[in-house]
Amino acid sequence: MKTYNVIDLFAGVGGLTYGFSTLPEFNIIFANEIDRDIAIAYTLNHPNVAMMNCDIYDLTKEKIEEILSGQKVDIILGGPPCQSYSTLGKRRMDDRAHLFIQYKRVLQILMPKVFVFENVVGILSMDKGRLFEQVKREFAELGYGLKYKVLDAVDFGVPQHRERVILVGFQNHNNFQYPLPTHGEGLKAYVTLREAIGDLPVLKSGEHSQAYAHPANNEFLQFVRNNGDRLTEHAAPTNGEHLIKLMEALKDGQSKDDLPEELRPKSGYRNTYAKLWWDKPSTTITRNFSCPSSSRCIHPRDSRAMSIREGARLQSFPDDYQFYGTDGMKRLEIGNAVPPLLSLAIAKQMLKALSSEE
Repeated sequence: MKTYNVIDLFAGVGGLTYGFSTLPEFNIIFANEIDRDIAIAYTLNHPNVAMMNCDIYDLTKEKIEEILSGQKVDIILGGPPCQSYSTLGKRRMDDRAHLFIQYKRVLQILMPKVFVFENVVGILSMDKGRLFEQVKREFAELGYGLKYKVLDAVDFGVPQHRERVILVGFQNHNNFQYPLPTHGEGLKAYVTLREAIGDLPVLKSGEHSQAYAHPANNEFLQFVRNNGDRLTEHAAPTNGEHLIKLMEALKDGQSKDDLPEELRPKSGYRNTYAKLWWDKPSTTITRNFSCPSSSRCIHPRDSRAMSIREGARLQSFPDDYQFYGTDGMKRLEIGNAVPPLLSLAIAKQMLKALSSEE
């Protein structure tokens, strides 16, 4: 069996690593992550990967060669921090919007056979589209044939609509074929919240539980639970009396504009203080998935803020995947991640492309 050596830049908690690490043909050599707590979380889940916990600017040619110890790199993965590209927040053309240049610098040092560059869809329209054109131009200068496509995680069994730009570069001819949806019209039905988190016990504000409500009774639950019997990170944030009344007054899928006048918040976007749908996938979650004033994230059955476990489930992280740090840090790790089931779909297609080249 031929194996391919892989490194992951801007690795986060390891969502993009996940799919490649699941297939025995891929050998993850090292990962780079600037945040200490997130780097620890990555290592908890990928203990055999050398973690370089440093700013990518400090990842010099000498340091990289020292880590590799003569090993050749076949694939580079990574998605530079996307806050500057996001359509949800302020869009800034600053140094963070140009971290892809550091990705290119490492790419140029190693010149692997292939790379996968992941980011939010906002990168396509940043600076009136000029930024993404520059990204492609910079990578093409190194001799890579490029393809890109927007993939929605919900099409691959993730119980959440989450669009990401996946840019793939191959040295010379690019024969990579993007994964075809496995879920959607004419296919398996989208995974709903009921199917994804319905086995988690009912909680009220401030409550927690360590026992599942019922056995895994669908394909998604069988994947995330993987025969495990210990429930962790299922604690409902504690909210004030007014917010609890507000959440309880909302029906399935309703938002603040549907509330009675005495409970309706005076400010906030239309999609804030809003319930998710029990029998639909989630909308895109962020690091604020437990904060009803931030986005649509109120539990449709329990009328409360979401637990860390529920956020991880909506990203398709297995229940035994570990997060590290404060609750806020854990939510950041989850909210910024590539959904594991999406990364697995990409990894399987990458293996097909590499095998056909061989």
